Amino acid sequence: MDTGCTSTDRSPAAGAAATKTGRQPDGSAASSAPDHRPALTAGGALLARLKSVGVDYIFANSGTDFPPIIEGLAEAQAKGVALPKALVMPHEGAAMGMAHGYFLATGKAQAVMAHTNVGLANCAIGAINAATEKVPVLLFSGRTPTLEKGRLGARTVPIGWGQEMRDQAALVREAVKWDYELRFPEQAPEIVDRAHAIANSTPRGPVYVSLPRETLCQPCPSDGLSEAPSLAPARAFPDPAAVREAARIIAEAERPLIIAQRGAGSAEGFAALARLAEDWAIPVCQYWAIQLAIATDHEMAAGADPAPFLAEADAILVIDSLAPWSPDIHEPRPGCKVIQLGEDPLYARFPVRHFRSDVTLCCDTATGILALAEAVRPLAEAATERRSDRRNAVAPKIARLRAETLSRASTGDGTPPTKEFVSLCLSKAIAGRSARVLSELGCPLGPLTLTEPGSWYQEPHSGGLGWCFPAALGMALADPGRLTVATMGDGSYIFANPAACHQIAEALELPVLVVVLNNAEWGAVRHSVLGIYPDGYAAKTNVMPLTSLSPTPDFTKIAAASRAWTALVTDGAALEDTLRRAIAHVETERRQALVEVRVRA
Repeated sequence: MDTGCTSTDRSPAAGAAATKTGRQPDGSAASSAPDHRPALTAGGALLARLKSVGVDYIFANSGTDFPPIIEGLAEAQAKGVALPKALVMPHEGAAMGMAHGYFLATGKAQAVMAHTNVGLANCAIGAINAATEKVPVLLFSGRTPTLEKGRLGARTVPIGWGQEMRDQAALVREAVKWDYELRFPEQAPEIVDRAHAIANSTPRGPVYVSLPRETLCQPCPSDGLSEAPSLAPARAFPDPAAVREAARIIAEAERPLIIAQRGAGSAEGFAALARLAEDWAIPVCQYWAIQLAIATDHEMAAGADPAPFLAEADAILVIDSLAPWSPDIHEPRPGCKVIQLGEDPLYARFPVRHFRSDVTLCCDTATGILALAEAVRPLAEAATERRSDRRNAVAPKIARLRAETLSRASTGDGTPPTKEFVSLCLSKAIAGRSARVLSELGCPLGPLTLTEPGSWYQEPHSGGLGWCFPAALGMALADPGRLTVATMGDGSYIFANPAACHQIAEALELPVLVVVLNNAEWGAVRHSVLGIYPDGYAAKTNVMPLTSLSPTPDFTKIAAASRAWTALVTDGAALEDTLRRAIAHVETERRQALVEVRVRA
């Protein structure tokens, strides 16, 4: 039975072999001089180095490959070595979602550790989501031991054979920026530095390292583990000439349009974009918005539908948008100039994406917005009359569209409400609070009044369901003082492994409000079918094939199993008051709550 991870070989002949050959049992050169440097196991050294590069948490789902990691945690603690806080995750999907959410709240990449190939497989959806949204995550998983005997860390249970793969990294390789397998214990610190730097380089994204158990068990020198990172992330900055050209296009345009999907990059970028839109009277469309780029009540916030503005626009600024419009139903006018701005403005990861780009600005989103706002400022006076005329035409149109959106949402007549009505009630319930709302096929953005950066997050465009709940937990972990509301459809809630997520919320005392909008179906699938076959056979059936989730579980009982405050709403008239009571519980008791709302299909 393995009792520790401080020896490289358990064979009695190992020491003699090293003396005769001049080599250590692992193949390295033997040294005649005594080495007085204090050592940790490679597992402990890796954990300590994660702390030094700025990782606060390790979201871990452990397995039989974890003995050197667990020993490393205990060893480092006993020796007074600073480590990230390791949190037990009942499911790897929750681990990836929490790392994703923590980054969104803090801008700091976190680590996820999973169990060999099976744990990594459960991480794959989270890796795909992180890659699509350019979220840096340091993803690690153990690798089943290579050796069957004769070395500390060798295989000890049957799954050591069953979990071996020829190419374990292939499970996530297409979703990560870089992957590697740790070969030698002394590599651990520098591999952490490289992983962290690559993950945080423009464009950001997840990276993966596999960790063989035998390697983690070997000793690693601890010199320099607390030093600053040895590699700085690579940052892209916009080409000044391209910025000037983009500014000229915007200044000379008669009917410019801004389309933003992934926010404005920072609070400074958010403020700069608001000023740019206001000063130049440019409508800002948040089509399928992942993050909020402009306050929803801003006079130039043009809602989610680009159609009223796209066809007549003669210049479009696209800010970090994977698909700024749908080519099948939207078409820019001939001769329209398009500026694409973002960390990866051409989205090189995606094989097919052909949206025009006359000027391409590769940079952090906020950096590009600030540079463009500064470059266009001197051109404002020459366009004074044009800007004024445009404001007089655009502002009333946007106000009318906003009023129509709110009017459609205002229906609480004693029957199951619409999703739009749930959004409107939630907006009223959180008014006056600094809150963040997440939606995964839950509350739509349109009826919400949100004015702060970081107040809106939608599910990743990769469609890896189950993201919303754990992402909200990660945000609440990072910033528990800000109200976090996770809204999701019934299918998304099921995908989130809710029993695992509620257990985490209780164990870590995370004050999250979960709102499940239950229509007992895969609503997005049904709407997709109707969009392609509006008069087809499926549209005429009473129950569309492969879309029904009826009968759904009583979701309040799943939450109650982890001692959450719960409520079920079937009458829209009771919704706003129920949400207020749930928020009061979360804010007063600092614990989780769940409201299930039966909504119209």
